[in-house]
Order: sequence, then C-alpha cells, then structure tokens
Amino acid sequence: MEKSKVYYTDFRTKLGEGLPTKLKRLIRKAGIEDIDMDQKFVAIKMHFGELGNLGFLRPNYAKAVADVVKEMGGLPFLTDCNTLYPGSRKNALEHLQCAWENGFTPLTVGCPVLIGDGLKGTDDIDVPVEGGEYITSAKIGRAVMDADIFISLTHFKGHEMTGFGGAIKNIGMGCGSRAGKKEQHSNGKPSIDPEACRGCRLCQHECANNGLEFNEETKKMTVNTDNCVGCGRCLGACNFDAIAFVNDAATKELNCRMAEYTKAVIDGRPNFHISLIVDVSPNCDCHAENDAPILPNIGMFASFDPLALDQACVDACLKCDPLPNSQLSDRMHSEGFCDHHDHFENTTPDSEYKTCLDHAAKIGLGNRDYELIFVK
Repeated sequence: MEKSKVYYTDFRTKLGEGLPTKLKRLIRKAGIEDIDMDQKFVAIKMHFGELGNLGFLRPNYAKAVADVVKEMGGLPFLTDCNTLYPGSRKNALEHLQCAWENGFTPLTVGCPVLIGDGLKGTDDIDVPVEGGEYITSAKIGRAVMDADIFISLTHFKGHEMTGFGGAIKNIGMGCGSRAGKKEQHSNGKPSIDPEACRGCRLCQHECANNGLEFNEETKKMTVNTDNCVGCGRCLGACNFDAIAFVNDAATKELNCRMAEYTKAVIDGRPNFHISLIVDVSPNCDCHAENDAPILPNIGMFASFDPLALDQACVDACLKCDPLPNSQLSDRMHSEGFCDHHDHFENTTPDSEYKTCLDHAAKIGLGNRDYELIFVK
C-alpha cells in the first residue's frame, strides 16, 4: 500500500501572519481544495471543551477552517454530539451554552454551531460498519451523517483511558450519540439511582424492550434486566442524571469499537482531517479542568487519512522531551517508576492506544505508513 501523505507545520510565525492564516495555508497544501464543496453541507467536528477547561482548541482555528470551506462554496457548521456522562454538555441546550461560554458562536467562528445528536442525544441514525468485528451498526448523530462532507478538527492531547485523544477518538467517540457512546464504553445494563429518580417516566417512553418498570408504591423507575438490551436510549430521556452505565468495556474493546465507529462516520463520502498538537494536557478536554501540558507545542497536521494522521502525531510527540512540572514528569520521577518508553503510557500507566491503531489498520480505516511533508 502506498504511504499516506501527512502535511505538517510548526507554530512559528512571521511578522504580519498569525496562526489561523498558517493553518489555512497548511490545509490548502494538504489538498482540501480537491474536494468539491460547492453548495455542500460540511460538518466540522470538534470538541468545544467542558466548562472550566481551558485546554481545548481556540475558536480562531475553527474559523480558519470554516473560512476556507466557505471560500470553496461550502456550507460549513461546527458540530459535536452530547456526552454520556453528566456535565456541561449532556443535552443540546447545555452543550450550546457551554460552547458559547467557551467562545464558539456563529459570530466568532463564521458558521452555525449544531449539536449532532439533537436535544437529548437521541437523534441518531444506524450506520453499517463494513468489516466491523465489534460493531455491526454504529449509532451516529443524525446531523453528522446528513452532511455531504466531513472534516475533523482535533486537539491532540493525552487521555486517561486511550493514551491519547486524536482524530480517531474525536470522530469515533465524538460522533456517537449518547447511546453510541454507551455502546463503545459499556458492555452492561443501566442502573437507576432512586434518590435522583423523580418518577416522571419519560425514560420509559424511550424503551422499546420493556426494560424499564415503574414501581407504583415507591413511584420510582426500576430496570428489568431480563428485558433490557443495554441500548442506552433511556440515558437521553432522563433530565435528572438518575440513569447511569458502568464504563466496563476493557480498553482494548473500547479502542476497537472507537475505530469502527470512525469508519462508519467517514465511509462513503469526502473527508479531511486536521490535528493540532498544542496544550498537550494529560487528560481529555471533557474534564472540567486541564492540567499543565506534558509536552511542548509541536505543530499542526493535516491529511485525508485519519489513521496516518494519528500515527504521525504520536511519532512527533514521542520524539519530544517531557515538560517539567507536569503529570508526566512527576510520574517519571516517582518512586518505583517503570519506564514504558512511551510518553502517553508513562503519563497514565493504565492507558493503552496501540490496539486502536492496529485495529484501525486491520479494518481498512487508513494506513499507518505515511510520508511527512513540511509546509513553511
């Protein structure tokens, strides 16, 4: 197989030219203008950051991408899907408010901001996964799949479970509806907190398998584990965070399911991918905080191949020296430290990412062999 091309530029700028301009030049050099965008809906998938987190990508980068799309005649919108966990982004109202507070508005990014799986995270579509071993049909946010063209704009950073959060995670986990995220994270069935349950029965209307039963005496909802299929539809219906799933999928399974969800999102339509290695926090942007960066700012990368892009970003990170006064340097100087010879596994020893890259290559998501092309 021919090597995939990954284009790269650093964060150095010259007088009179800012980083957004440099990003525009990078993605043009990488071939984004080869895509016919004339009057096409273009989804730009990114993470708007949890409230309290300041490590997410600045809106200026999103505007740069949206501007290029509009110059090509496209109709861009920024999008992300609702989260599985309680937080600032578990429904579209809170999610949009969070995005606005973090600076993502139509005025600042130059295009609309849409939540991909709707108000409660239940507006999804089943998308077949060709060659899937863990997932036969992925639950993807409908607005994401309605787009004619898909672009991912990723903040490349560490992650407490998957080692790093790159393009595959941004796409696969990020584009899954709440039920889709549950399918990737969990093998189990829900539990209901009786203290939090209000007895409103809204969740029961979403259950197609008689998996929920209402207790008339306690006025609380309960789970019928014999009927429940673990689909996760009830999650989006509960406004009171009374329903939860245990994240019991092993990291290997999570990685493989994430790769298969990514394949479902991009198969069959033009797609393009951008990753910025900047503010490399040890944990996901889903946290309500961001710790000090573990690695220096490296650069901006772009490719038509999300797997090659992730591999190139990993390789670039592993060539750098850790930053002092970070979670990574603390681990490396702790008593009994075991060197994994890998910055991400050294930062979070229980994390693992290699199975994700291996499985992505196996199912034909992309190519781990790449040619790195520097853009000045």
